[in-house]
Amino acid sequence: STLHPRCGTAFLLIVLVLSIFVFSAFFIYVPQIPTDSVLLKNVYNIFIKILLFVPLAGIAYEIIRFSGKHSDNKLLRWAICPGLWLQKLTTREPDDDQLEVALKALETALEVEKSSSLGETKRKCATNG
Repeated sequence: STLHPRCGTAFLLIVLVLSIFVFSAFFIYVPQIPTDSVLLKNVYNIFIKILLFVPLAGIAYEIIRFSGKHSDNKLLRWAICPGLWLQKLTTREPDDDQLEVALKALETALEVEKSSSLGETKRKCATNG
């Protein structure tokens, strides 16, 4: 299935919703700069929003992680539904060509991983021996 509670689309939706609530509550208390320049006021507000984006993204990430671990909870399942609905707009099932490429890429990655782990095992044995 293309639907997953930890998808980036769901993450963006959570960041958007958190931003709306936090910015609407937070900007009431932000001191405004004493100037008549609309441009300067807008730049100041954008700067504050950029500063707040990092903690908001961190909170959204933790919400996504929590929802991925506890997706069997009925209440939480209802909370993640909007993110899953949004994923229906942004994803689709892969066609046969895409699946073929994905399988080949996985095989190659597993071969590289296997050969690199064998190389490390040989190096460890050589240094310990």
